[in-house]
Amino acid sequence: MRITILGLLLFISLTICAQDNYPKDVFRSPLDIPLILSGNFGELRSNHFHSGIDIKTQQREGLPIYAISEGTISRIKVSLWGYGKVIYLAHPNGYTSVYGHLQKFSPEIEAYIKKIQYEKQSFEVEVFPDFGELKVAKGDLIAYSGNTGGSAGPHLHFEIRNSASEMPTNPLLYGLEVRDATNPTLLELFAYPLSSDAQINQSNDLAQINFTKQSDGSFLADKVLASGTIGFGFNAYDRQDMAANKNGVFSVQQLVNGQVYTDFNFEKFSFSETRYINTLIDYDYFGKYRKWITKCFKSPGNNLTIYNTLKNDGKIAVDEGMSYKIEILLKDLSDNITRVVIPVEGKKLPLKVIKETNKTDTYIIASKPNNYDLGAAKVYFPANTFYEDFYMDLQKGNDTVTIHNGRMPAHRNFTITFDATKYSEEDRSKMFIARLGNRLKPSYTSTYRRDNTFTTRTKNLGTYALVKDTIAPQIRSKNFKDKQWLTNYRYLSLTISDDLSGIDTYTATLNGDWILMEYETKNNTLTYNFDDKILDQKQCELKVVVTDNVGNTSTFTSTFYRN
Repeated sequence: MRITILGLLLFISLTICAQDNYPKDVFRSPLDIPLILSGNFGELRSNHFHSGIDIKTQQREGLPIYAISEGTISRIKVSLWGYGKVIYLAHPNGYTSVYGHLQKFSPEIEAYIKKIQYEKQSFEVEVFPDFGELKVAKGDLIAYSGNTGGSAGPHLHFEIRNSASEMPTNPLLYGLEVRDATNPTLLELFAYPLSSDAQINQSNDLAQINFTKQSDGSFLADKVLASGTIGFGFNAYDRQDMAANKNGVFSVQQLVNGQVYTDFNFEKFSFSETRYINTLIDYDYFGKYRKWITKCFKSPGNNLTIYNTLKNDGKIAVDEGMSYKIEILLKDLSDNITRVVIPVEGKKLPLKVIKETNKTDTYIIASKPNNYDLGAAKVYFPANTFYEDFYMDLQKGNDTVTIHNGRMPAHRNFTITFDATKYSEEDRSKMFIARLGNRLKPSYTSTYRRDNTFTTRTKNLGTYALVKDTIAPQIRSKNFKDKQWLTNYRYLSLTISDDLSGIDTYTATLNGDWILMEYETKNNTLTYNFDDKILDQKQCELKVVVTDNVGNTSTFTSTFYRN
């Protein structure tokens, strides 16, 4: 027990020392409401770690967003995806704060960016103002909260980055107050046989381990009978006060007989390494069951730098006749700790469950480039596309190719090239490469055509085909009718949609002059705000042109009147 207590104290003290490196009294909150999180830093997301915190905005848009400290705006971006409308604010102390999914900017910044949008005749823009061009003081209004870009609901995505390296750091390390008196929640526990001779409870396959809660609040797992080299993983989440959201765990430590084998946390990480999340989790298990298992050991291809300690890659060599006490400690930033103890006894027994190995004719050596002709298409994998060697399932079809399945992660883009010689030029002019999802529903992938070949670069394994799209997008008025008087209207609204290849471009004019229409992809809406004040005629002619990804075009025209 003494070793366990010392290990726990060391774990807490090291974490506190790391937190002391960040200024606690420099930054104010970006909002004037209590900070309640729907997502935290380092949280597991699809193919990446969450690089900030998601702050709830009371299920509504339009809350004032304030500069957390003095600085100069270094970057503004308006995008259909990602952070949507976002501001980057550089501070004199070497940090940059980021405010994403904004509804709109403050009046001064809104006028600045709208001028650029009209100059470029584009809703989507990205600008890097000159240093000092847009200065703000601590507490200045810079924007209003929203739901733009790849947001699933109204909130503020907030980051604090190191300005020099652009490395995101955990915003909660800077003294922002978030109430949290709740321990992380452990949902599931798993054991992995990692060596060729390893077994766990008479199985050489992944094994789920049962556990029970103890009177002191910790958890005790059922005894594990094992031999060979094994590793452990868990499914868990953390929850802050006043919110039901299941957020990520800040730090993880694994001890073997009191010695630290694994210690990592989400104090910071690099954007260049974020895709290595696919080696930290059990990607195949996630693909099957949509559950995140975090590994306490290091898998092949894992180049993450989040580890403070990693002995034997977090793997445990179990000798027959020996006993081991494994502890996994899950901790949040408020020092709430969940502890699970796993007793392991070294014992080799006859196997009752044998893992099935799906061997195919194609074995991928991850460190080497690989090129395959699948009839309808060719596929090329550059060296180190994958994290580890494996048997790949490749299937040829007359018009489709199947490249393994979506449960194997790729770290780099690979290339798929279709030969479309057998199709007429008329057909080829409307074709694109699609990935076929559930029920073979096609989804557009960025397609490049050269003569009779079509090429796409992607990181997603699965089934691909050449698909033809001959139907033009649809455009409908939403809040007005043709020949209507719109004197008291604040905005015009239309809906646009495409049934197959998706919207590529759109443009709108009033009386022949380009106008800014904001495109919200979540509800397929185009909106023009009359506050732009470019109208000087009573009779107005609106024209909207929308083109899909293979060049099908629709044009909408309407006449309306305003005093």
